[in-house]
Amino acid sequence: MKNNPLELLMNPKSIAIVGAGNNPMKMGAIQALSIIKDGFPGKFYPVHPNEKEVFGYKAYPSAFDLPETPDLVMFVLPAPLIVQVLEDFGKIGTKRAIVITAGFGEIGRAGKELEEQLKETARRYGIRFLGPNCMGIVNSDLPLNVTVTPLIGPPGYLGMASQSGTYITQTLPYLKQRGIRFSKAVSVGNEGDIDITDALEYLGGDEQTRAIALYIEGLKDGGRFLEIARRITPYKPVLAQYVGGSAAGARAGSSHTGAMAGPDYLYDGLFKQAGIMRVESVEELYSQGWVLAAQPRLKGRRIAVLTNSGGPGTAMAHVCNEGGLEVPAFSNQLQAEVKKHLPAQGSFANPVDLTFNIDANVLSKTLPELIMKSGEVDGLLIHGVMGSGFLKAIYPHLVDLVGEKDPEVFAAQFIGDLEEPLSLPRKYGLPMVLSSFFGREDIFTAAYQDHDIPVFYGPEKAARGMLALHRYNLIRERPAHDPAVIPIRSEEAVRIIEEALGNGQQVLDEYSSKKVLAAYGVPVSEESLARSAEEAVLAANSIGYPLVLKGCSPQIAHKTGRGLIYLDLQGEDDVRRAYGAVVDAAGQDIPVLVSKMIKGEREVMAGMVRQAGFGPCVLFGLGGIFAEALSDNTFRLAPLSKADAIEMIGGIRAAGVFEAFRGLPQADKNALGEILQVVGCLGLLHPEIAEIDLNPIIINGSDPVVVDALMIMRNNTLEV
Repeated sequence: MKNNPLELLMNPKSIAIVGAGNNPMKMGAIQALSIIKDGFPGKFYPVHPNEKEVFGYKAYPSAFDLPETPDLVMFVLPAPLIVQVLEDFGKIGTKRAIVITAGFGEIGRAGKELEEQLKETARRYGIRFLGPNCMGIVNSDLPLNVTVTPLIGPPGYLGMASQSGTYITQTLPYLKQRGIRFSKAVSVGNEGDIDITDALEYLGGDEQTRAIALYIEGLKDGGRFLEIARRITPYKPVLAQYVGGSAAGARAGSSHTGAMAGPDYLYDGLFKQAGIMRVESVEELYSQGWVLAAQPRLKGRRIAVLTNSGGPGTAMAHVCNEGGLEVPAFSNQLQAEVKKHLPAQGSFANPVDLTFNIDANVLSKTLPELIMKSGEVDGLLIHGVMGSGFLKAIYPHLVDLVGEKDPEVFAAQFIGDLEEPLSLPRKYGLPMVLSSFFGREDIFTAAYQDHDIPVFYGPEKAARGMLALHRYNLIRERPAHDPAVIPIRSEEAVRIIEEALGNGQQVLDEYSSKKVLAAYGVPVSEESLARSAEEAVLAANSIGYPLVLKGCSPQIAHKTGRGLIYLDLQGEDDVRRAYGAVVDAAGQDIPVLVSKMIKGEREVMAGMVRQAGFGPCVLFGLGGIFAEALSDNTFRLAPLSKADAIEMIGGIRAAGVFEAFRGLPQADKNALGEILQVVGCLGLLHPEIAEIDLNPIIINGSDPVVVDALMIMRNNTLEV
């Protein structure tokens, strides 16, 4: 981590802000106040051409007037002025910068040109910078806050890197109300230099950070992101929200930070490959990230549900079961112990339902400790612990009975000792997650949150918080990543491709595509190319019946529905008739492919596409004529390791078809995985190939065989 550019940037001993003034309504002043008021222990130097003093600190007119070279400089001034001022700081030796100012790559061509000037100047002086168009950083450990919102409270454990500045600054009050605290937070903005992958790498090596949250609008280098993430996720959980996968999301991201968005399915595959847990909202990013950062790891799948109401308990149990956790019935002995503390109508098997009970000690201490120490559970979900919030809520109905009192004083007399309930997760090493409909106005909610025990404002959300721990367990249980093995480039494949390009072809026909695959050991159907009916008959007799005849031309990609495929041919007459029919349907004298008919009830597909910032990406999914309609597929970045390929096969909704069922043997997943690995390697070894489509791959008994293939070269105007 010492080589990471954020190490010095996050831990400066001196900071200069260019544009820091005394007007508290301007960003330069607000950010200066955050540095001053939030406890930064180093030196602070305002830089302003007119002000003599900023909030009691001597101001300096330029970089050359500073008493020392600052470790970090921040720029909050008009975009056209920044390049020259950055050069001034480069001349005095400053090596880190944060460019808050917007008006660069996100606004169009003129902004991009200005951003290139900024990057060139920084490179010339060896300056690494965040931004432009960002909101700065938070380091709660130093402490250092250069954002526009105060940082209040002790250091936290959740690291955040965001392509939106709002999510590390405007949300600080929101997070405080939920007991969530950052360890470090980084707004990367346009990523002119330091990017979100650098931030991920830094947070992965930061001892204070126990879990990492990422807000992503687009990645510039998916391969590097994957490499870094794979190093981190086996020992530290990472969550991500990606919002650039839709047309609207990509358009907004581009205008926001100039981000390079890509199809949602590619990012989904990237996250799975990297071991990153994807979430759908920034609320989940924070709340589930906090559970992962603040609570002990789950040791198993057994969850106890404890509540004072049947509805929330049922909801939590349902979400747990749906997500792969168990809510097992307690042993007879534990049920008997629990029953002693419940009213007659209570439920004691698990979920435990006290029904309405305002004795918070039973729900917060007695039963949780009894259940935790039993050894029968791995985690505990609780709903309904409430005290002062509830009592203050009902106080208007009680005032005539108890007399006029301060509601706070009235509520406090019913609250017992909180110390023991708050110590339970640490005492037993088990995660505990709560749900309540009362916020920090309730003494229990506030106390739990202040002691790093998550409280969600909804039972289902609390259960999903517990599921986040389970999801991370599944990631940690994955086989260790084995580096992908890239084969030696096949000279036969090179010859086929170069010959096609030399002929001006933009597509390799099925026959040539299969020859390329076979050169890398991929099993393909036995076949021969015929240019006359007699050649077709000779090939058929050599290969053996039953057969398939298909038109084979680089000008025709999709043959189904065009009268260009004839199946289950049983003799010479069938072959002659099919040959004539194919040529007639094509409207031209095209070669015909004579192939051994491969039979099997399971069809899958594989493919490769290229995406800017990702390189070759491998597709796997259900195949055949319904492939597009069912859209049951998954993607990964090439090259694939064996574990990547096997995980892809198990990652589609219909993965069960590869198991033995209804008289069919189990499919050879290793052989299928090897096909996927080759498909990815073809994209790396042969950059001339733009796309690969293998559909269908038929599972013949246990063995996968490619029975149709197409490779598209460069740009094309293919007839489909």
